[in-house]
Amino acid sequence: MADDSVDFAVVAYREEGIWQLATLPRAVGEDIDDLITALRPWPGDAGVLGLVSVDEDFFVLVRVAGDDVRVFLSDVTAVTEWPLASSIAEYLDLPDPDDDEEPQPAGDSDVVQEFGMTAVDLAVLCDDDELYPDEMLSDVAERLGFGAQLASIVEAAKA
Repeated sequence: MADDSVDFAVVAYREEGIWQLATLPRAVGEDIDDLITALRPWPGDAGVLGLVSVDEDFFVLVRVAGDDVRVFLSDVTAVTEWPLASSIAEYLDLPDPDDDEEPQPAGDSDVVQEFGMTAVDLAVLCDDDELYPDEMLSDVAERLGFGAQLASIVEAAKA
């Protein structure tokens, strides 16, 4: 997968209750192990979040807090087309989706619950056919309290 297939890869974490964001190399959007490794050095009061949007097709949320790693994939059907989604399916030990399977999320839907977004809210968001993955992640960021920061960092990365 070419780096240009990754819309953005961002790390978000809270220090003393304040969200901090930084871009990650787009190459971490090719494999879940690379993404987890890239997130481990970052600090954070309650762990660190990785947000990756891939080619207007799907998004990934990863939370790393010490040895605890939680992974959420917005669309399991992406497994057949994208190395990152495929590596997540392997990581989560998911079966390959059927050819006629409808898009649906996979993994830990409580990945951001501690930060203020429930599993139900995340599932409803993923079920919205009108939104692209980057827009869904913008919605997640808004609900968690760092929407403006994410918009700014994504815009700066495009420039």
